[in-house]
Amino acid sequence: MSSPPVRSPRPSGHPSPAEYRELLRTHLTPMLERAARSTHLPLSACAESVLARELRASVDLPLFVNSQMDGYAVRSADVAGAGPDSPARLRVVGSVHAGDGPGPGVDDDEACKVMTGAPVPEGADCVVPVEDTIVDVAGPAGGGAASILVHAPRAAGEFIRRPGDDVRAGDVVIPAGVQLRARHLAAAASLGESALDVRPRPRVGVVATGSELVAPGRPLGPGQIWESNSLTLTAALKACGCDVTATLTSSDDRDEFSAALDSAVSGADLVVTVGAVSMGDAEVVRQVLDGRDGSRFAPIAMQPGGPQGISTWRDTPVVCLPGNPVSALVSFVVLLRPVILEAVGRSPVQPVRARLSRDVTSPAGKVQFLRAALGPDSGAGIPVVEPVSGSGSHLVASMARADVLVEIPADVTSLAAGTEVDAVAL
Repeated sequence: MSSPPVRSPRPSGHPSPAEYRELLRTHLTPMLERAARSTHLPLSACAESVLARELRASVDLPLFVNSQMDGYAVRSADVAGAGPDSPARLRVVGSVHAGDGPGPGVDDDEACKVMTGAPVPEGADCVVPVEDTIVDVAGPAGGGAASILVHAPRAAGEFIRRPGDDVRAGDVVIPAGVQLRARHLAAAASLGESALDVRPRPRVGVVATGSELVAPGRPLGPGQIWESNSLTLTAALKACGCDVTATLTSSDDRDEFSAALDSAVSGADLVVTVGAVSMGDAEVVRQVLDGRDGSRFAPIAMQPGGPQGISTWRDTPVVCLPGNPVSALVSFVVLLRPVILEAVGRSPVQPVRARLSRDVTSPAGKVQFLRAALGPDSGAGIPVVEPVSGSGSHLVASMARADVLVEIPADVTSLAAGTEVDAVAL
């Protein structure tokens, strides 16, 4: 049995992650209100969007009686006694392919060749697969009329698809709130739908800041690093259902950052900035945006990701994340992702219970989000979770091995191996 957690009183002052998330939600009310309205998009543009209104079938599927196999449409009574040693001989009266009309009717001791998806001719009540037949070109009297020998019996209805077997007109095919995948679009197209009512995708501009940043692939000068935040946030936003309208980088020059904001807000519902939000001398994001209506730049009780900011630019809400890559991604997952998922109509990411693989410590007064890898079942019905690094917000390479965040409450300073914790998927 694991030891109980070591607790410490929570100091007052800074909001918790949950409290700050509500501040963000209020700040992003215009985006949430726009997202609550539906938009009518062609099927080709609906992938990964959330269906705003349920889709009901306007017709039966299949649309008509058709063959499930390549073979011969026959009357089941004519092949009831067929077997390997006593084949039934039937005269072939025609052939029907997918896309053809129903073809000639089938009478006693007759067959019509049909391809998969082809209409089943009038009079036939089953299909004999081609592998259960042998073609006899000469016919019984050698007169040249094609016939087949059927070596297996078939019951009425075998290998025939009938209208309504899949869905009937009026049935709900896709409920509202479903994130549309390829299979949903296939169903909609099969019903003749060319467009669907979906939740609008939030349009988001991304601006990463820092005079030290260099695009990956380019040579570094003294004191420079390769920039990763804009790529990380763009990928994370798209995974949540956003359309990223701009991905920009800016130095710590105020005029350059202001110009980047001007570009980022064009056509956007939200701008996310990364970096320059704390109290240093070159915190250009805070220096340009702090003091505007609705602005807030102050720490929250969270590690990593303490420094946070919100503001507006040209009537567009701006959410300002810290610049360390781990802090930026953890901040997005914990604080902003839940609000965006709400906006696109998707369910929140629910934590799973897991057992710690080893002892961990946590700073008093801050909710820590420990990067970890979720392992197999511990034998107690829940998985083991293995922390992959320390608490440093600069440990970006080690974060690549993590697939969950382990939340450690603000009043807990240590947890023993085996303790059950909440783990949230990255």
